[in-house]
Amino acid sequence: MLQDKDAETAQGRGAALLTRVRPVDRLALSLWAGAWLGVMFFVAVVPRVLPTVFDGRPYLERWAQWDAVRFVNLATYGYDGVPGQPDPGWPAFFPGYPMLLRAVGTVVPDIRIGGLLLSDYRLIGLAISLVAGAVTMVALARIGEREGPEGTGGRAVVALLAGPPAVFLFAGYSEAVFLALALPAWLLARRGRWTAAALLAVPAAGVRITGLFFALALIVEFLVGEHGRREVGWRPAAWLALPFTPLLAYSWYQWTRTGDWLAWQHAQEAGWDRHLVWPWESFKTTWQAAFQSDYEFTLAFRIEMFAALVGVLLTVYLLVKRRWPELVYVGLQLAALLLSSYYLSVGRAMLLWWPLWIAVARFGMRRPGLYAAAVAVSTPFAVLLLLTFTSGSWAG
Repeated sequence: MLQDKDAETAQGRGAALLTRVRPVDRLALSLWAGAWLGVMFFVAVVPRVLPTVFDGRPYLERWAQWDAVRFVNLATYGYDGVPGQPDPGWPAFFPGYPMLLRAVGTVVPDIRIGGLLLSDYRLIGLAISLVAGAVTMVALARIGEREGPEGTGGRAVVALLAGPPAVFLFAGYSEAVFLALALPAWLLARRGRWTAAALLAVPAAGVRITGLFFALALIVEFLVGEHGRREVGWRPAAWLALPFTPLLAYSWYQWTRTGDWLAWQHAQEAGWDRHLVWPWESFKTTWQAAFQSDYEFTLAFRIEMFAALVGVLLTVYLLVKRRWPELVYVGLQLAALLLSSYYLSVGRAMLLWWPLWIAVARFGMRRPGLYAAAVAVSTPFAVLLLLTFTSGSWAG
């Protein structure tokens, strides 16, 4: 009899778990799985079509480009960098993602299947992005369903996957991991679960400096949101200080190494010559690189210009709609990017602007024809950036 009761209890828990999986979750996971399989297959077969571009390189090397290589090196050697190859830019990369690579690498056995070593950080990076991307899509879809009419969540996922910078969700980059932490934290905050939201935002802040802007957005949401201080009082406010601790800890760590509390910021200046300038100076420099020259980075700078325009329009939209938390999150990011010496990684930052994809999805609910046209136009550019990145060219 006791065993029967235990079995019934277990079945009840299993049924409860299944009921938590909503139809929009299944849709989001299906879209992500289809996109991931399509992208991985495309990158595997494209060298047969464009052999001169890919030059017969192994599969994982096509994904190990630019910052993906830096993350692998950080996971391997730490912030001292590759022996014999000094690089002042290492502190610009926050430690969360390299630490995750290394942690997973210590668990995965050194088993070789075919030509792939399971503990290869390049393969682990792709696997982490696969899992993080799935979490991201579900969370984005749920935010969409919360913010708009039924169907908004699925449209938001499609818009994100069809966006030109979507390649960085699949590659061994930190964007997918950040979103997989930040978007569920935002959902929790919107529901008034402030302690859980703050705890989840802590690792997000350790992955990217973007976590600083996210922490500020959480504070604004607490102050003005529906389930903020007016409903729960001031007691949860202390938890919202936690997401700032990774920045303080990382700054302290770099100070012990370099004697510089702002080593992560100064690394941007030393490694990429990025420093604070007037916005018109940054615009002029980027414009010249995008439209008054013709070299390997011309396309990338044109994408940066387009992304900057999208960011400005999104900021105005959030201001008009009085979406103050999202305005703080997007607006501060955009200001930091547009006040730099030149536009860099603005296109990639679009991935992190979930209010953009929600806004596009809500527009799609009202104008499905224009939404479909926008997705159709955007998808070839997403494929172009996928080809650009996996061929070794700069894509953002």
